[in-house]
Amino acid sequence: MDTNVSTIVVLGAGQAGAWAARTLRQEGFKGRLVLIGDEAHPPYERPPLSKGILAGEAQAESLHILDSAALAELSVEWLGNTRAVEIDRRGSRVVLADGRVIPYEKLIICTGGRARALMVPGSDLPGVHLLRTIDDTVRLAPVLRPGARVAVIGGGWIGLEVAATARKLGAAVTVLETAQRLCERSVPEALSAYLLELHAAHGVEVRLGAAVTSFSSDDAGGLDVVLSDGQAIRSDVAVVGIGLIPNDELARTAGLECDGGVLVDAQCRTSDPHIFAAGDVAVARNSWAGRRLRLESWQNAQEQGIAAAKSALGQHLEYDPLPWFWSDQYGTNLQIYGIPMPAHQMVMRGNPAAGSFVCFYLEGDRLIAALGSNAARDLRFAKRLIERRTQVRGEDLANPEVALAKL
Repeated sequence: MDTNVSTIVVLGAGQAGAWAARTLRQEGFKGRLVLIGDEAHPPYERPPLSKGILAGEAQAESLHILDSAALAELSVEWLGNTRAVEIDRRGSRVVLADGRVIPYEKLIICTGGRARALMVPGSDLPGVHLLRTIDDTVRLAPVLRPGARVAVIGGGWIGLEVAATARKLGAAVTVLETAQRLCERSVPEALSAYLLELHAAHGVEVRLGAAVTSFSSDDAGGLDVVLSDGQAIRSDVAVVGIGLIPNDELARTAGLECDGGVLVDAQCRTSDPHIFAAGDVAVARNSWAGRRLRLESWQNAQEQGIAAAKSALGQHLEYDPLPWFWSDQYGTNLQIYGIPMPAHQMVMRGNPAAGSFVCFYLEGDRLIAALGSNAARDLRFAKRLIERRTQVRGEDLANPEVALAKL
């Protein structure tokens, strides 16, 4: 451990920031530890916001990674509801909006991202919602009542999870996606088709190639979602889920190298050797994908936060995770390991019509990626095959009589 470090500041108090703070103490750091977050809530996990919390099946308190008692036990100076306005690299300090100045020897940036707004006329109407924070969920949940007409703008993961939750609550749901298939940027056609069938089977109307140009309200409190073809979708509420904008403005202004997020190396170190970054805001080269990535996942936020903390303490590591993403919709568990590409050979095990299957993506005799539905055990073995770079045959992967454990 670097014994010259007396103060570490963690800027951003989401999943990555919380795990960075926790890890610093677990690894023996005894100095001053300051955790700065712009939300009033202690650090919490976000995935349940669009599922259990939105459905009213769980309370927001259950999301806390570090509650007030845990922060006190770890001797973390928690500055909640606090906005940083400057990273002064020359002075090694963080300047807050209220004028306070927090000095640091090491800084870990975990500022995450914010929900991308749809910049069209009427997007500021009361019936138009974003979903990224606990407060967003508190505002949205009461209007997802039985019979409510809900327009979900965006057929990506957050939009589809909101659609599934709204249907579970008895709302009538229309998903509007500008692309020609669901989750087009993140999954291959096979999974897009499966998602379309899954939502259609649960009564969701999905419109592809549907671009929203404006919102308008009427005297009765209804909401019109107007499309580029002039058609208006009558709704009671609209939820915009069109992606994430990384909160890298402070890093950019401070002169750190950024490209769609804060650039870091395999040690989670930025272009400044005293500053590290992790989570949704960090961009790193990933050998599994063969390019730089900003991984927006629960797994990466936690593990990269841990890695950044260890690196800040002088421990050597090479953070290069196999990308993993999961989603729960209508009781269906979807998981993806690796980055499936069109050039890969795809073979399937199982039957999508039966609700349980795995698509394997091969490059020659190597398994590169796998995705599946309700097939957690097979996907765990697929993960091992990918990580161990085991030679496999496509016909064996596709044959349910061949146990993946034996491969």
